[in-house]
Amino acid sequence: MNDELTAKDIERIEKEIEYRKLVLRKELIESVKEARAHGDLSENFEYHAAKQEKNKNESRIRYLERMVRTAHIIEEDSADDEVGLNNTVVVYIEEDDAEETYKIVTTVRGNSLKGLISIESPMGKALIGHKAGDRVEVKVNEDYSYYVQIRSIENTIDDGSDALRKF
Repeated sequence: MNDELTAKDIERIEKEIEYRKLVLRKELIESVKEARAHGDLSENFEYHAAKQEKNKNESRIRYLERMVRTAHIIEEDSADDEVGLNNTVVVYIEEDDAEETYKIVTTVRGNSLKGLISIESPMGKALIGHKAGDRVEVKVNEDYSYYVQIRSIENTIDDGSDALRKF
């Protein structure tokens, strides 16, 4: 697995684990108990649904704990004039004659539909370390690449509003 995470990502994950263990787990166990009390388990949809939700929670806890255990911690710091983690970047995409705005985030927070691009994505890899005004090649694969120009870089504070992806 070995996701690249910041210390803040680890902190958020640990908070989610704690919530799932201390709050959600108790609620889901109680739901299973209540549904079990309704009678015949073979035809009790509420029981099976409650048990499934409980199992999904346990699975998520295991996934998050493994992610924390195997994570590679990276620093958020970058030079003020260079693209780095948690920077908002405005780029001009030459091929499309369009301007796009992206925030560079870790892999677990990436969501291209919301403009959050991972440092492991082709665009993220291409932009990291470059400055405003630079023309950068975004290499998608061996056969295809395109060019973007970095219009501006804004240092944004990681306030935690970009939630971790749910699996």
